Amino acid sequence: MEILPKTLGTRPRLAVEIRAEGVVAARAEDAAALLTAVSRADLADGAVTPGLKPGNIVDKSAVTAAVRRVLDNIAGSGRERSRDVTVIVPDSAARVLFVDFDQLPSKTAEALPVVRFRLKKLLPFDADDAMVSYQVMSTEKDSVKLLAVAMPKAVLDEYESVVLAAGYLPGAVLPSTLAALAGLDEAESAVLVVNAGMGAVTTAIVRAGTLLLHRSVDMSASVGGSVEVPTVLPVVSRESTAQEWAQQEPLGPGGWDRFDAETAMQTSVTETAVVRDIEARAMAREVSQAVSVAAAYFEDSLQRSPDQLLVAGTLGAEPVAAMMEESGVEGLRVKEIVEPGMIEIGAVTASVPRGWLAGVRGALRN
Repeated sequence: MEILPKTLGTRPRLAVEIRAEGVVAARAEDAAALLTAVSRADLADGAVTPGLKPGNIVDKSAVTAAVRRVLDNIAGSGRERSRDVTVIVPDSAARVLFVDFDQLPSKTAEALPVVRFRLKKLLPFDADDAMVSYQVMSTEKDSVKLLAVAMPKAVLDEYESVVLAAGYLPGAVLPSTLAALAGLDEAESAVLVVNAGMGAVTTAIVRAGTLLLHRSVDMSASVGGSVEVPTVLPVVSRESTAQEWAQQEPLGPGGWDRFDAETAMQTSVTETAVVRDIEARAMAREVSQAVSVAAAYFEDSLQRSPDQLLVAGTLGAEPVAAMMEESGVEGLRVKEIVEPGMIEIGAVTASVPRGWLAGVRGALRN
């Protein structure tokens, strides 16, 4: 598993990102990564549930079909048709860590076991049964700083298996935010980045191509699990109250009459809308808090406040900007990582928000 793209000449011209919300793929002809073809397919809720335990790909047939569809749309035809692809996985499916060593062997074959041994105490899964990759960030006297990426092999196999089942060959595998960061110019000034979707938010700070911060928050617990639902909501658990339902007498020969059936349906729709609103507000709080924490780290580390926030992910710049404004986070100019000039005219044949393209473009860029 590769941490960051090196040269496009040794990498596939196709990239595909699998997220909980859907699948997106793109093609670039050269190292400038001008996207010449783009395709997207949505996924049903629950088809992909990113995490560090097996079971990420819940509906393999649906995910495989989506991967095949988007890659077939951009792969070309005839002899030029490409089958090699870079695979981008959700941040929640991997761990990105900064690790310091007093010294480290210069040869990767000798250094990797040392890195893996250090990660044993830092990972919530077995480091011996994980795919591990690393990149040296800085080397000084008696100090070597690494960026390490680890992913459970069983989880990696799940993502690679749907690409293989779709008829393509997975090459390098990149976590979403690291892929998106590879699309940035190596400017001297530091930038603050947020990669947000429905299930997770990652914030990062990068300066001159060097990663200073990478922090991921899994929102599935706070959004879908520990959100406290007010008791006034008309939520009915038919499983827990089955006895009460059985004791009720049907209203007419067919059970409920039409009025009651329609009322129940409307109540169900209302319940769903209210719960989704609660989830959206919980997500807004998590994203705003994540950005606030990263901005504070930015100011403490670099002695200045960030002036802009670059956005990747399925949430998009406009919703993120609205979240920042509503939460009182001021002074940040919010913009997409992927600019219109990075996409060839005519490359997008259907609606693909630019935030979705940050990862695939970064994976294709030199």
